[in-house]
Amino acid sequence: MSYFLLVDFGSTYTKLTAVDLDKEDIIGTSKAMTTVESDITIGYEKALDQLYKNLGKTLSFEKVIACSSAAGGLKMAAIGLVEELTTEAAKRVCLGAGAKVELVLSHHINQHEVQSIIDKNIDIILLAGGANGGNSECVIHNAKKLAKSSIKAPIVFAGNKDAIDDIDDILKDAGKEYYLCENVMPKLNVLNTESARDKIKDIFVRNIIEAKGIKKVESLIDQVVLPTPHAVLMAAELLSKGYGDEKGLGDLMMVDVGGATTDVYSLSSGLPTQMNAVMTGLEEPFAKRTVEGDLGMRYSALGVLQSMTIKDLESYETQGYLMRDELMKRHLNIDWLPETKDDLEKEDIIAGHCVSRAVSRHVGTIKQIYTPMGMMLHQTGKDLTNIQYFIGTGGVIIHSEDPKSILVKALKTKDLPMELRPSQPIFLLDQDYILSAMGLLSLTYPKTALAIMKKRMIHL
Repeated sequence: MSYFLLVDFGSTYTKLTAVDLDKEDIIGTSKAMTTVESDITIGYEKALDQLYKNLGKTLSFEKVIACSSAAGGLKMAAIGLVEELTTEAAKRVCLGAGAKVELVLSHHINQHEVQSIIDKNIDIILLAGGANGGNSECVIHNAKKLAKSSIKAPIVFAGNKDAIDDIDDILKDAGKEYYLCENVMPKLNVLNTESARDKIKDIFVRNIIEAKGIKKVESLIDQVVLPTPHAVLMAAELLSKGYGDEKGLGDLMMVDVGGATTDVYSLSSGLPTQMNAVMTGLEEPFAKRTVEGDLGMRYSALGVLQSMTIKDLESYETQGYLMRDELMKRHLNIDWLPETKDDLEKEDIIAGHCVSRAVSRHVGTIKQIYTPMGMMLHQTGKDLTNIQYFIGTGGVIIHSEDPKSILVKALKTKDLPMELRPSQPIFLLDQDYILSAMGLLSLTYPKTALAIMKKRMIHL
């Protein structure tokens, strides 16, 4: 028998998934509180003991590999030229690499913005700007600002190739750790993410895990190889596209509601489906991830409150409770767990709001433009109205008594006619919280990972 152990060092829990490769199935899962602040091996060994207890035996694993979002995950700053173009392109590269984008800066950065990079303890800086052959003055200015600072974070340059020689000299003379990659936007509105994304992943593996105290566990496992969100994105793309003769599910979306963020993933070209519609704005990647740092069940509960309209709050008051008080309670007590049926119902309502707002920011929009040729539709972002599957994951969704009531908040409504939300998808539940584990497994056994995901996703 051949067994793999997949580990996710999360910000709150360390989660273990044991896989039987011969049976192509999961044989056990467990979790324990992540202990990265003291000694990360403590939480890992507690979870391992629990796994063996659940299995009733001790196994010999062929390989133990992990992903991590512990200690704040991978925190990045994205710097570009024009906010709507190269800055947005840089931001998408960071998100696609599994990072949490803490800062988004554009045009000529100033000393105050440089200091904000230091204050936020940014792990990696992505410096972009200008299409090839375009503006190079701005990105050179920004490189000089970073060079003169006390910033220790690695700098990844992925901007106008005409500036590479200058950037190389500036950062080398300053003694900075830096890497040169292909331009994230070589042509206007065209994305090129792979070079910079792969370099960010390499830096994460080599540098960041050691800085966050995660390297201590490498004596017990083989390797920490990916940021957790990147592992999840890999699993979602595999589930969508399939592998070899094992078919995927086709176009899909996924939402992960956590304590601090709500992440949305879409696997679809998102091309226009309406007649007379034309694409505008930056090119959209097939595999897209967005992170809403103000939408979360605990740490970001106040952000949820701020995102609610007066109409939202008044509607909850008519149901007999104050949403402000509920969200404040969760923000002040991040370890609070629901105990009563009423608690669970309120959790579902808050999670539904997170899903609705996060999906609203992820999907494309359409607007009518009147031209000499008649009325045309201009689409910005992805058209996700016809996706086939919508997957829910994250603690609040998994433990809900009615997870579908949360996920339906992602659907198209009459109140939001311009948003290209899904209309009639099949809802699935990642009940065992296995997507990050399957992303890890796909590195060596993609067909097995795909088979397990298709077997384990629950239809709602």
